[in-house]
Amino acid sequence: MTLSSTQDVRTGVSTPVLTLRGISKRFGPVSALDDVSLTFNSYEVHGLLGENGAGKSTLLRILSGDYQPDSGEIVLDGEVVYLRSPHDAHALGIHVVYQEPELVPFLTVAENLSLGALPSKAHRVTLRGIIDVAERLIVEHGFAGTISATQLVSDCSPAQRQCVEILKAIRDGARVLCLDEPTSSLAEDESQRLWDLMERLRARGTAIIYVSHRMPEITQLCQRVSIMRDGKRVADGLTSELSQDEMIRLMVGRPLSRMFPVRDSARGAIAVRMRGVTTHHVSDIDLDIFAGEIVGLSGLVGAGRSEVAQALYGIDRMTAGTVEVAGIQRRLRSPRAAIAVGIGLAPEDRKAQGLFLDRSVSDNVSLSVLRSLSRWHVVRRRVESQLVDSMTKRMRVKSRSVHSLMRTLSGGNQQKVLLARWVARNPQVLILDEPTRGIDVGAKAEIYQLINELTRAGMAVLLISSELTELIGLADRIAVMREGRVVGEVNRKHATEETLLRLALGMKEEE
Repeated sequence: MTLSSTQDVRTGVSTPVLTLRGISKRFGPVSALDDVSLTFNSYEVHGLLGENGAGKSTLLRILSGDYQPDSGEIVLDGEVVYLRSPHDAHALGIHVVYQEPELVPFLTVAENLSLGALPSKAHRVTLRGIIDVAERLIVEHGFAGTISATQLVSDCSPAQRQCVEILKAIRDGARVLCLDEPTSSLAEDESQRLWDLMERLRARGTAIIYVSHRMPEITQLCQRVSIMRDGKRVADGLTSELSQDEMIRLMVGRPLSRMFPVRDSARGAIAVRMRGVTTHHVSDIDLDIFAGEIVGLSGLVGAGRSEVAQALYGIDRMTAGTVEVAGIQRRLRSPRAAIAVGIGLAPEDRKAQGLFLDRSVSDNVSLSVLRSLSRWHVVRRRVESQLVDSMTKRMRVKSRSVHSLMRTLSGGNQQKVLLARWVARNPQVLILDEPTRGIDVGAKAEIYQLINELTRAGMAVLLISSELTELIGLADRIAVMREGRVVGEVNRKHATEETLLRLALGMKEEE
């Protein structure tokens, strides 16, 4: 399926900027890309879709100069170019912003933005000059109030780090800008700032390649879309002429009859009761979660959603308030104390905070129950193997074996392993912070089904998500936060994106 290009009548006619001709790439016996031909035009946002493993990341690595194709040509503005390194790509105006920001954590935002292009006066680099350049970039591109030029990157949230990476890419101008899941760690207001920036860049003639698993973003932002599966381009066309269902079918090779499962679990006894919970980040939190129930937590970046999870999990010290678990008041002074009373947490940044990427699937699954698997402080490997096999099958983890390193798994399968770890322990309450961040639509549907199965078995789930459609599709109730407080609660039957955003922004109904 190949449809003609489009044009922007306000700013100019779309013309080919970057063309890939017959690009192929193999890693040993595995074919990552097979004869892929694509064209990206000026004045366009071009969506690139596909499940994890479809070849999108390899394609971006080739455009960034990290990988070289085994065969095929890259044509920029009508001339064949050779991208032997990221330096070559940047020199030609091709910039790739990856899902996981590649920043130096012990340097400031300003220092990261100046890397590779230090401002100097009479051959002298000054700190004031670095900060001035960074502040101009931040203000010019609409991120004032979101990030500070002088803060350390290690102190930045995932959303702030993503903003820094984007600013770094467009610092010197970009002929082609590739964005890999740029909103995966952003809330609605942060995403809107990024989209406004993309529109300004597009109006200048920049060709933007946009990789996302969020289908509403693709239909809203992209003029054209290309779909990949198993290393091949299977379709491309005008976004306006392809429905979301058709795009998903082309991506996964089959129709997904229901993205969100039917909620049929019965609400049981109260699992957690938070009253007046206060930490240095949140104030006076009242929240109830019942067995068999999914409670969503919504709000803009900085509203305090993850901080509520940290208080409940014993990471942040409570300065006031009480927490009851199964009717008994508990003092949750550490994650160990929370785990002991039946609370589990799958954190927002699964790679940095939740998983041991250089250990096996088996090690990551059994981590939470090692004591029950051991005798005389020695792990009984046969018992461990039986447990891991059972959990990975139940969670439908796809890997070569349970001995595969975690870093070799897709994002969706990494998240399933994290779920398997907690299911093995069978907590009363499971906190899921951005559980589908950076996961393709096929894996999302599977994880939604797994969450539903857990609540059907009686587990209580606190779901934190920046995707309003995800909260509305999964949660039985949604609590909305603003400035560290819960400002409202909406039942699933009455939840709409507009209602949740109004509460998050502090808007009245009549506004």
